[in-house]
Amino acid sequence: MNPAVIRNPNILAIEDDPVLGAYLYEQLERSGFLVTWCRNGREGLDQARQGQFDVVLMDILLPGMTGLDALVQLREGSSTPVIMMSALGAEADRITGFERGADDYLPKPFSMAELRVRIEAILRRVDLERRHLPVAAKAAGGELVFIEDACDVSRDGQRAGLTPSEYRVLDTLHRSNEEVLSKAFLYQHVLQRGYSRHDRSLDMHVSQIRRKLKAIGYLERQIRTVWGQGYVLSAGEDS
Repeated sequence: MNPAVIRNPNILAIEDDPVLGAYLYEQLERSGFLVTWCRNGREGLDQARQGQFDVVLMDILLPGMTGLDALVQLREGSSTPVIMMSALGAEADRITGFERGADDYLPKPFSMAELRVRIEAILRRVDLERRHLPVAAKAAGGELVFIEDACDVSRDGQRAGLTPSEYRVLDTLHRSNEEVLSKAFLYQHVLQRGYSRHDRSLDMHVSQIRRKLKAIGYLERQIRTVWGQGYVLSAGEDS
């Protein structure tokens, strides 16, 4: 792991499988992470609320409380990045995870190399965010306000409730000055991994951003799909 990212990153692993849990604990510790391992959903939620973790790894099928339910409650007061882990590979399950605030989704079985890459990508993003001073852009009534320290946006005082990953996608498109950004660019520079046509993570983030902006009544600009090219934040209907 690159020590310049964050020294001794603190990871919470919520996994009830004793074999996989022990393997995660051992391998991540060897990679230089500080790891707390919980086997119960409710216990994991309590740990996530009380501790100062850089990333939470959360299984979906957990005793005590499902990972998805724990994620909903965690998001009520925490923006700690969460990577969902599950053997449930259906698109509907991935969508549900993103809808409830997951930053990434890793289907089982997965390699430790891939897990480390996903964790390190999140840590790099968090490190970059922490270098910026908290800034809330001033805007006229009805306009969108970007609240950098909270990784969220608001309109007339009403928060959209974006996840950190959703905020980064929207902020990057906002800063592009209506330039179309390719999926490959957004995967590389926002999600910090290569683009695969089978990876729907970006599409799901965009879908959630659209829904949340509409919920707070912001319709002036929308994320439009430019078929064959990518996405752009601009006025007008989605094409």
